[in-house]
Amino acid sequence: MGTPSLLDRLLNGLDSASRRLYVAASRTIARRATTTTTTMETLEQIKPTMAEIDPRIPDALRVAFRLGGHRLSSPGANDNEGFASFVAAVLPAPPVPDCPAVVPAPRAARALRLDVGSCYLPHHDHDSHFGASDFGVLGVADGVGGYSERGVDAGAFSRGLMTSAFAAVVSAPPGAPVCPYTLLELAYEETAASAAPGASTAVILSLAPAADAEESPRLRWAYIGDSGFAVLRRGKILRRSRPQQSRFNCPYQLNSTGNGDRVTAAETGEVPVEEGDVVVAGTDGLFDNMFDEELERVVRMGAALGLPAKNMADVIAGVAYEMSRNRARDSPFSVESRRHHRADRWSGGKEDDITVVVAFVALSY
Repeated sequence: MGTPSLLDRLLNGLDSASRRLYVAASRTIARRATTTTTTMETLEQIKPTMAEIDPRIPDALRVAFRLGGHRLSSPGANDNEGFASFVAAVLPAPPVPDCPAVVPAPRAARALRLDVGSCYLPHHDHDSHFGASDFGVLGVADGVGGYSERGVDAGAFSRGLMTSAFAAVVSAPPGAPVCPYTLLELAYEETAASAAPGASTAVILSLAPAADAEESPRLRWAYIGDSGFAVLRRGKILRRSRPQQSRFNCPYQLNSTGNGDRVTAAETGEVPVEEGDVVVAGTDGLFDNMFDEELERVVRMGAALGLPAKNMADVIAGVAYEMSRNRARDSPFSVESRRHHRADRWSGGKEDDITVVVAFVALSY
């Protein structure tokens, strides 16, 4: 007997009523998406309760990831065709041939923009973020929680970084390219000069226009520590940051006292992007609880349902939240704990602040 396919595993143990839930959920979410305005919380971060986030998680995701905490919708009838389309959306994306049969003729590079949306689910309230769609820049920072044990506001440095970065972005001349490393350096210098307490990880990303007609626009980044990002194309991760750590669960971090890591330790780079790519940035509250293939699956599902960036961020954060409180399943954090042979090996998810910023790469107006 051959190895079960992903479809077999997805449907394993589900009765016909559960199958119909996929379609009922997809139709409901699709209708909701058409009436939702995409907005971006900048410095005034949203702090939705799980009661607000819970209804935004499609029932289909709950069945597929075996999540609880929500009464599933009543299924409809005659949903076989819709269910087949929905399942196809969450299956792995087909591979793209290395050598296409027809090579398209070169065309002039088209201007792109970032449509940005975010969701923040506080636990300790040490995260901060910003997004500026008009400037094609976004950032996420995570205050180091250990400082709170010293009676220090562990979120102060992360808020300082993002406040300074956002202020610099919106004061730049329109159309001026933004270098993420330079922006991170500037934000660090201003925050350190203010003597803000605590320490923070951070990631900043920006969209750079094509240099000429033969090139594609590029997504540029600079990050320090375990705040990170993933770039997805057609539902598969194209580029993924890897956490910088001094040791397990001790990320690189910036602080005001000079005994932290230097900005020069930041990882920098860039990747060409195209219309339809999805960028997901977040703190470790996201990436400690969701495996790469799970993130791919949620993004494919959100794309199939036509969710705007804001709703996509809500769903990703909501799923990560429920996974963080699930002790019956492995998480990236628990796997890493075992890999480092920790005496206090972690089991299940890891409760933490969860910040998710989603940016759709789209054609400029």
